[in-house]
Amino acid sequence: MLDRTKETSHVFAAVLARVQAALDALVAKGALPAGLERGRVLVEPPRDASHGDLATNAAMVLAKDAGQKPRDLAESIAEALRGDDWVQSVDVAGPGFINMTLKPQVWRAALKATLLAGADYARGVPGGAPVNVEYVSANPTGPMHVGHCRGAVFGDALANLLEFAGRRVTREYYINDAGAQVDVLGRSAYLRYLEALGDEIGAIPDGLYPGDYLVPVGQALARRFGPDLKDKPEAEWLPVVRKTAIDMMMAMIRDDLAALNVRHDVFFSERSLIEGATDQVGATIAALRAEGKVYEGRLPPPKGAPPEDWEDREQTLFRATEFGDDIDRPLKKSDGSYTYFASDIAYHKNKVLRGFDDLIDVWGADHGGYVKRMQAAVKAVSEGRAALDVKIVQLVKLLRAGQPVKMSKRAGDFVTLREVVDEVGKDAVRFMMLYRKNDAVLDFDLAKVIEQSRDNPVFYVQYGHARGRSIFRNARDTLPDMPEDWKGPAALKLWLAGAPLDRLDDPGEIALMRTLAQFPRLVEAAAAAHEPHRIAFYLYDLASDFHAQYTRGGKDSPHLRFIIQDDPTLTSARLALVQGVITVLSVGLGLLGVEAPDEMR
Repeated sequence: MLDRTKETSHVFAAVLARVQAALDALVAKGALPAGLERGRVLVEPPRDASHGDLATNAAMVLAKDAGQKPRDLAESIAEALRGDDWVQSVDVAGPGFINMTLKPQVWRAALKATLLAGADYARGVPGGAPVNVEYVSANPTGPMHVGHCRGAVFGDALANLLEFAGRRVTREYYINDAGAQVDVLGRSAYLRYLEALGDEIGAIPDGLYPGDYLVPVGQALARRFGPDLKDKPEAEWLPVVRKTAIDMMMAMIRDDLAALNVRHDVFFSERSLIEGATDQVGATIAALRAEGKVYEGRLPPPKGAPPEDWEDREQTLFRATEFGDDIDRPLKKSDGSYTYFASDIAYHKNKVLRGFDDLIDVWGADHGGYVKRMQAAVKAVSEGRAALDVKIVQLVKLLRAGQPVKMSKRAGDFVTLREVVDEVGKDAVRFMMLYRKNDAVLDFDLAKVIEQSRDNPVFYVQYGHARGRSIFRNARDTLPDMPEDWKGPAALKLWLAGAPLDRLDDPGEIALMRTLAQFPRLVEAAAAAHEPHRIAFYLYDLASDFHAQYTRGGKDSPHLRFIIQDDPTLTSARLALVQGVITVLSVGLGLLGVEAPDEMR
């Protein structure tokens, strides 16, 4: 039973199944009522590692419905588990927690499953429900800054994680190419057009974009149109200049994202909602009105400072309060044009009509107050079928050796994403942007992220992978029969899986195998919670354990070295453990979009 690969590839799920079997046995004996709801029964690591390998809350969540004391039920479950061939010992703690220690061969079998799965270790079964992940969606009014960078990395890593877990993911970018801000962009680009023609434009007026990044736009307009636009009224030149500027800004944004290895499947234009064959915003409002979800009315005066979208007048309102929001929301401005919210409702309805009932939006810190109304809108346009999870990405404080970084001359008032990537590299940016939960402010120190020390998480994790590769290179003399290509072909998998893993009995080796076995559960949990930072935290812990075991094999404990010159069978077993670490570090780094190097330079 201990060698069943499917079972040992996900130890936590397998032990949960064994807990459920123990509960079934109690039901069969009449010691537990039949039909209890067991959906909340979990198996997870205990908070204190000294309490065992795994813990279950079965007694705590079932006791009330079973009409028993939690401690008494826990003792009954523990007794049933003691006969399981995976379980070495079971203890009941506190009011009824059940702590289990598994036999070492379980962890060895889990390592074997890791080796055989290779790059597919912890991968979910494909075919899950489709999910739309919208991220970045920066206004196309200039280059992306370091704040956009965090949202881009978070969204891309989340999409990677969901795909790996088995979901069908569409990565989407919403181009905000309608509204006042792109008109300001057009007017700013027009000044640069005049400048390119030789006109003296002086200082950029307040309210326009001052950055030098619009100089190439002006030059492109001058090459294409010559002086023809100068004599036209704004109503004629603005659409032309605006479109050229948006197209060039989006090309710049795509190029910046490519430098970060961020990609999207769909670039959706906001302007297409109102300028296509159908006015989708108007059609959405009309459909909601027909369903009684839109009405003409007045908003009461708000408490405290009034929000920007409040006006004391009769207006078109969405019944947001019926779907969980605090107040109803305006859909049209006093001049009859649509509010941003109205366009956003139509856009999210478009997503629903494309078959997405699971929506994830990644927004910046300044959009926190917008969440409840958008979630209410998604409920309304989908008849409650679709769900929207909004992940707020907090601010990034850019530092160098602890000091704030000066603003970019090119951008005018911020540091661009590209400047950061060019200075420290894609891998450092991506890993560190994920090495903190998305809703916490992040200090990003340009000096720290290129240090070669344990204090630099990206270096420490990548060094763990490179160290593992180096061990294999050095083992060639001791194990001349080892398959030549050690990068993961079938021959090496089988060779390592056939190593005498029972010789891995040092507590540090057992601990490493136990950590590796946690990865499938971690992937499932991180994907379900939409929290890719959990992967980064786990990889740092795994690399730390690996480096610690390597260090233990130094001068004081040479018998713990991964390569034992006069014991090739023990060496092969330890190389199997090293390959397990390499495999999981490579898979995990891949989910984050970070390279797993063979050597560090």
